[in-house]
Amino acid sequence: MTVVVGVDGAGRSHRLRQLAAATDLSVVTVDGRTGDSLGDQLATLAPGSCLVLVDDAHRLPDDTLQLLTEVARRGVAMVITRRPTLDRPTLAALDREVANQPAGIVPGGIEQLHPFTDAELTALLSPDPPPERVVELRQASAGHPVVAVALASSPELIPPPELVAWVQRQLALLPATTADLARVLALRLGLPDAALAAAARLAPDQLAAATRELRDHGLLVPDGDGMIPAVAQAIVATLTPTERRRLLDDAAGALLAAGGDLVAAATALAAAHARTDRAGQVYRAAADRLRFTDPATALSWYEDASAAGVAPTELAAGVAEVSALLGRPVELDPPAGLAPAERTRVVLAGGAAAAQQARTNRAADTLLAAEPPGPVLAVPALVAAGRLGEARSAIDTAAPTVLRRFAEAVLHVSDPEAALPLLIEAAEAVEATPPEMVLPDTPHALGAVMAVAAADVATAEQLLRAAEQAGTGGPVAVHRHRLLRAWARLRAGRYDTALAELRRLADTPLPGRERLLLAALSAGIARRSGDIARLREAWAHAEPALVRRTVDLFLAEPLEELLVAAARLQQGHHLEPTLTILDSQVAGLGDPPAWRVIIGWIRLQVAVATEDVPATTQAAEVLTGCLSSAQEEDRTGGTSAGLLTTPIGRRQRAQCQAAGAWARALAGEVVEAEVLAAAAALAEAQLPWEGSRLVGHAAIRTGDPGTARRLLERARELATTELVSPGGESLHGGLSDREREVGRLVLDGRTYREIGAQLFLSPKTVEHHIARIRTKLGASSRAELIAALRRVLDAHPETPNRSDLLSGI
Repeated sequence: MTVVVGVDGAGRSHRLRQLAAATDLSVVTVDGRTGDSLGDQLATLAPGSCLVLVDDAHRLPDDTLQLLTEVARRGVAMVITRRPTLDRPTLAALDREVANQPAGIVPGGIEQLHPFTDAELTALLSPDPPPERVVELRQASAGHPVVAVALASSPELIPPPELVAWVQRQLALLPATTADLARVLALRLGLPDAALAAAARLAPDQLAAATRELRDHGLLVPDGDGMIPAVAQAIVATLTPTERRRLLDDAAGALLAAGGDLVAAATALAAAHARTDRAGQVYRAAADRLRFTDPATALSWYEDASAAGVAPTELAAGVAEVSALLGRPVELDPPAGLAPAERTRVVLAGGAAAAQQARTNRAADTLLAAEPPGPVLAVPALVAAGRLGEARSAIDTAAPTVLRRFAEAVLHVSDPEAALPLLIEAAEAVEATPPEMVLPDTPHALGAVMAVAAADVATAEQLLRAAEQAGTGGPVAVHRHRLLRAWARLRAGRYDTALAELRRLADTPLPGRERLLLAALSAGIARRSGDIARLREAWAHAEPALVRRTVDLFLAEPLEELLVAAARLQQGHHLEPTLTILDSQVAGLGDPPAWRVIIGWIRLQVAVATEDVPATTQAAEVLTGCLSSAQEEDRTGGTSAGLLTTPIGRRQRAQCQAAGAWARALAGEVVEAEVLAAAAALAEAQLPWEGSRLVGHAAIRTGDPGTARRLLERARELATTELVSPGGESLHGGLSDREREVGRLVLDGRTYREIGAQLFLSPKTVEHHIARIRTKLGASSRAELIAALRRVLDAHPETPNRSDLLSGI
């Protein structure tokens, strides 16, 4: 007595024949007959006289099941096969009676048919099949016997005709909605239950029963609700294009109605190559959800939505936003037919894209004319363009609090040191509540610009690092933040990051603002290494932007490098127009002294680069006048008529102090103490390269050899950053000229006293140099120091002479 349980195709009938062959009893087969004839036959059966075989008991009518139950109760040996689900009381009663007879063939009276084992799958294949072939067969068939047997003869594991026919027969036995559920599952879309039921046109409470029915029919994997892969292939192969489109469209509609993870839904539909109207709406919804967190992926979903037939007007706003976040151009004129809210989104994205292209006035005008919050978003561009009055008016329009805080901070940039804490607060607010719109610039970027102007590179780096971690501003802002960090380090005399960014972004398409910044970095490196070829290359990249006059105050300091490059390359016709624009922008802010110094310093550096003594003197007079006014304001408290109302920071004071010393040095009036004090102030204000250049200029113009030697030594000490080769590699492990001289004498085995005597240094100074060499080369012992010195000095044996040191001046 036993009950054989298994899904369709698991081998129930085969097992029944095996059991029949193993008995000595006569066999009585119940073949589906009903009525008196079957009752008469069963009534004559006595225990021990025969074995009754009942195949597919689940298909028999209730009266037949009741007759069989009575026979089993009398002790007649019986074997039945059935599906796993006991769906009727009459079937359950027969099952219980057969399974509980003590003479069962198997323990417990129930024999469960399982999927094929790997050994059984191996036996189906050709002799000694490779292990990966067995794995592939298991994955395709889920071990289901009828599927595995059919696939074993298919070299590519493609469902053969006999498997397709079996699947079709199974579907034909199902109710229409359950068959539709099978077809939806065959698309393998990974739908949630609510969407799955809706796509199959089932009520939610019908889904479990329909799924159970599919499992009983042998169409699902044994341990889940997914369809056996080969069965899914067979079903899809039988679908007409019209049926497939209808199923995909129903699934897309169900997904839209159910909500949930639309990105996963879009992924599944795309994998099924769905191109229906409702699939397009799913793609659009997925893109909308990702546009600020993953704009590149969002753009691909918008493209899929367009390919599925979604109207361009429905996609215009999202496409504009993700394009701006990716640094791509955005058309400033929205297409006709857009709803007002969608039109505003397009305009805001276009204004942000214009700002990225360094078209500051165009960005300001576009955003100022837009619906709120456009005017508040325009404030950074308005201030950068020197349009302070318009910026103050724009701040009074409606906007989210986080945008207003940013705009209000920008209104204080006339004093970088005062603006910096406000921009830090605005940056933190943006990190906490990222606005769902494209920002023309980030508070982190402008905060970094102000921090560099305030001689606070550490804060600039902290802001930019926070922006990178938070993903503020999208992918286009990532390049901006990294370039600004490299720029801040370059100004502070640390070239490693600048070099890394130059290499990383060499072939990366960048918007105009970042191209200008990258060119400034390249020019700065070239200027510090005396690489005229690189200087020309940097100028070639920057010149088109200067021709278009795409400059603003927030680009002023990087422009210094480019304008100096223009002066050295005899491209002076670009200088005055650019400086005139910057002067007018500073005047538009009310002529704040900090920005007057920043622009005045650019004029000084251009004059120094061309050794134009009168121009240097004129620029220095302006800067020293700013310093005198600031000192008078400090003395009087700012109450005297005509005095400055906005202070200047310590970096601007250092620049003003250095200007006079520089002008006098170029004129041959070198006062050693004045030059050294001015250079020290520049170094303290995080402008060590400029301090080194000032002392170097003085050293080559003094008539006193002792003064020249001391000044040259100080210039070398200030130039402690890495020199750069024409190919962009740092030379000598970052050692300065003096450190390389000391290092060579260390390699010669000299003592501190001997090195000092040869280089006219005290032993204490030699010890200081060696300590710095250890730090730069990462040497923790004398043996490591010797090995590192041999590596870097033997690789680059030439030591630059005095003219090499000053080649970038």
